[in-house]
Amino acid sequence: MTAADLTLVLPEILLACYAMLMLLVAVYTTKDGLASTLVWMTAGVMIAMAAWIGTTGEGAKSAFNGMLMIDGFARFAKVTILLAAAVVLVMSEGYMKARGLLRFEYPLLVALSAVGMMVMVSAADLMALYMGLELQSLALYVVASLRRDSVKSTEAGLKYFVLGALSSGLLLYGASLVYGYAGTTLFSGIIETAQAGEVSLGLLFGLVFLMAGMAFKVSAVPFHMWTPDVYEGSPTPVTAFFATAPKVAAMALFARVLHDAFGNAVSDWSQIVALLSVLSMFLGAVAAIGQTNIKRLMAFSSIAHMGYALMGLAGGTVLGVQAMLIYMAIYVTMNVGTFAFILMMEKDGQPVTDIGALNMYAKREPGKALAMLVLLFSLAGVPPMLGFFAKFYVLRAAYEAGLAWLAVAGVIASVIGAYYYLRIVFYMYFGDEAEEGVDGGGAPLLSGLLMASAAIMVLGIANMFGVEAAAAAAAAMLVN
Repeated sequence: MTAADLTLVLPEILLACYAMLMLLVAVYTTKDGLASTLVWMTAGVMIAMAAWIGTTGEGAKSAFNGMLMIDGFARFAKVTILLAAAVVLVMSEGYMKARGLLRFEYPLLVALSAVGMMVMVSAADLMALYMGLELQSLALYVVASLRRDSVKSTEAGLKYFVLGALSSGLLLYGASLVYGYAGTTLFSGIIETAQAGEVSLGLLFGLVFLMAGMAFKVSAVPFHMWTPDVYEGSPTPVTAFFATAPKVAAMALFARVLHDAFGNAVSDWSQIVALLSVLSMFLGAVAAIGQTNIKRLMAFSSIAHMGYALMGLAGGTVLGVQAMLIYMAIYVTMNVGTFAFILMMEKDGQPVTDIGALNMYAKREPGKALAMLVLLFSLAGVPPMLGFFAKFYVLRAAYEAGLAWLAVAGVIASVIGAYYYLRIVFYMYFGDEAEEGVDGGGAPLLSGLLMASAAIMVLGIANMFGVEAAAAAAAAMLVN
């Protein structure tokens, strides 16, 4: 370990030190009395870290004898993760405080999970991969069950923990097989062993187990079973966090492992990724149709969207990685606005999750209904919203990689999935007047985030706010 190594991972070190220092400060002072301050401080630190990472550093550099890779791909993913985590923290403060859930540990656990995610996307070694993954996961298990007096929240945390332990076991077993047959845990050594058409059976089994462990983290079918219950049981701001930053980190890790460690054997993993993609898209589209709880509906929506993101990776091309990065950036933006709206769904101060309560919502709140309509159209992939271009990128990547059948399947799944998004639009504009409808109003901050997210879905069509160029550079650096 050298000074240069520490300099390369300085954002991770500073964020971890900040979280541990604030933990001590809170414990020895007013504890939960500092919670609101810590939320805003943590969000500010994360935004500062994102600005630092985004404006410094060029090229690709390795740290700790090649265990971590700091390149354009990692920087793109880290900026997206930190900004998503900061925005979700800010928009959760009022909701958590009003319900007595805002404890000082909450923002610090989110910060520590973000550190784990940052390690994940820079991992160039199986041990670094596992350390980052577990740091992220252990923090998420706790925040899922933050509502201690709720059976559903406790169940969500326990279910996430048990199934997360299972996925970690699968991933560790796969890592041990890969190490046994490749003779190294470094991705740079594994890629030399894993040549196209020459991958040993043991190494292939190791890859399959690694992919199973990572598929759990992105909620890909058939490793999705935890997602609906955890989304429903967790406090809504925590659900919003689950649907944004961790998804970006897990998908970036997926790409990192496939390209940096097994990039010479695309034919050996392409079909597996394509199968995960198809199963996720169709199960997410079909299973969400019968959902009336908006949080469970968003859980199945996230499963389907991870299927589309995996479609980009299935071809094993630079264009595919670029499409995945663009898709995830747009997906996070859509989810921030959507969950800001869900956080405003209240009746007499109590949260409402039944989509039937949105009947004729447009009559009471025309501006917010219009913003939500834009977001739902974008989630469904209806042109000309930005969500349509996100799907267009991954469909084009699959087609140009010779996976036309996968692109066709994606179009069919997208048409099926449009039903449950458009059903919410129907309720808001044409449903019967609801006696127990949601109240109007809502926090100005949440309203602002809703409007801003919807505006991005429209205005972003012009130049993608630079995301396309950044994703192209990041993808080229990863694959090369």
